[in-house]
Amino acid sequence: MRFGLFVPQGWRLDLVGIEPTAHWEVMRDLARRADANDAWESIWVYDHFHTVPVPTEEATHEAWTLMSAFAATTSRVRLGQMCTAISYRNPAYLAKVAATVDVISAGRVEMGIGGGWYEHEWRAYGYGFPSAGARLGRLDEGVQIFRQAWTAGKATLDGKHYQVDGAIVRPLPLQEGGIPLWIAGGGEQKTLRIAAKYADYTNFTGAFDEFARKSEILRGHCAEVGTDFDAIVRSSNFNVAIGATEAEVQDRLAALRDRLTPFVGAAQAAEHVENMYRGTAAVGTPEQIVENLSKIRDLGLGYTILNFPEAAYDTSGIELFEREVIPALS
Repeated sequence: MRFGLFVPQGWRLDLVGIEPTAHWEVMRDLARRADANDAWESIWVYDHFHTVPVPTEEATHEAWTLMSAFAATTSRVRLGQMCTAISYRNPAYLAKVAATVDVISAGRVEMGIGGGWYEHEWRAYGYGFPSAGARLGRLDEGVQIFRQAWTAGKATLDGKHYQVDGAIVRPLPLQEGGIPLWIAGGGEQKTLRIAAKYADYTNFTGAFDEFARKSEILRGHCAEVGTDFDAIVRSSNFNVAIGATEAEVQDRLAALRDRLTPFVGAAQAAEHVENMYRGTAAVGTPEQIVENLSKIRDLGLGYTILNFPEAAYDTSGIELFEREVIPALS
């Protein structure tokens, strides 16, 4: 199993209490920390503009700006977004941005791409909120534009959603064949079919039964479109609360709840912790987490991307995971 690390950028209210003037230093230092540790293959940010679990006026730093900054301040670790929303930027323009960052990083960019879902920020930024079918139609056409742009240096598409006519994307990415594509989302009829056609990686739920079902649906789509299911690396994201004892795990969850409460209210903070952490695979002692992730690995999980909600304030959970979980699963 391979491992990526989310760098806090504010979206999950994971920089609250830190002065905005210090945000970049915190993010940069965590990125460099991962860069110096071979346990981590990649670092990741989210492509969102407004915080969760509810929109607040707390900072959320923009994903592709951070990609460029990390490209210039790290040297080894790969750089991803989980995931870029296709409709937030014209795909020919986004192909150009990503190619430039790939050059800056000496060929270390991953393209996590999806249809997008956060209605509040869509409408707030003037993007409307088209149907799921339209959003996924844009995803399919956008990925086609990426593939042309990154291999031929030029893209032309007269699609239903996007029209580009000889859009020049130079310089090309440094990676041979273009930037690896992570098609994110578990929609069984459309998203996983798009993944079957184009993806180097997928990213969908790590819940045991759902992961198994979606894997088989992906396999079926691959058979129908004539691609190699085994060539696609399946990944999942996990929120982590780790402790040497179960009491320490509960302390981490309580600290997260308390940190969120002033910004979202006690009920919303408690609900967030309950729904997003308790009972999930990466919450527990090292032994429990190894057992949980091993079961999903046996179903074909090849890549795990981890969010430590306290990372900006305390790296002891990351350190414990590095010492006792990663060696057991790598």
